[in-house]
Amino acid sequence: MTPPRVFIVDDHAMVRAGVRAELGTDVTVVGEAPDVPAAVDGIRATRPDVVLLDVHLPGGGGLAVLETLRGELPDVRWLALSVSDAAEDVIAVIRAGARGYVTKTISGPDLVAAVHRVADGDVVFSPRLAGFVLDAFSAAGPASPAPAEEATDPGLDLLSAREREVMQLLARGYTYREIGSRLFISVKTVESHASNVLRKLQLSNRNELTRWAATNRLL
Repeated sequence: MTPPRVFIVDDHAMVRAGVRAELGTDVTVVGEAPDVPAAVDGIRATRPDVVLLDVHLPGGGGLAVLETLRGELPDVRWLALSVSDAAEDVIAVIRAGARGYVTKTISGPDLVAAVHRVADGDVVFSPRLAGFVLDAFSAAGPASPAPAEEATDPGLDLLSAREREVMQLLARGYTYREIGSRLFISVKTVESHASNVLRKLQLSNRNELTRWAATNRLL
């Protein structure tokens, strides 16, 4: 499998160097930029699969980069990587089109996994941030699914108690490793439960699971 092509946007050179080191050879870093104008030009020139985007940048912030290029480059996927865990920052970049938001406390392996998941079309959030997004979009009105109609999804009755626990943690953005630690089970067992959950609910990926869980008010 070809490694995803990644562009790094952050105003601190040491942070960019650290991110490059953490990503290693699992991705191909095609460029980097310290501010909005350089990011816009660099992303246009390289057309990466994933942009790792800091939220707070000179010249308008990461949101300005996203809003400038989102319509022009629809195949580029955006993953916010920020020191900020403020709800307003998270919601703003997700509304603008980012596929995920993780904080800079994320481990190297988890960052690599997040980039691959976003490149594959999934969504990724640091665990405590998923609630901000779900709350914001469940309150968005007509754009949200109608919970009264779908809240009794029969698929829920097919899940065991343990599968429900795994389902909720998956939907909130926890990694398999984090779920295993919280539930005191192995990563392999988590993977097995996750597979069963998706099969029983007839869902394809974590993105669909998060939407399903939000619709059914299970978060």
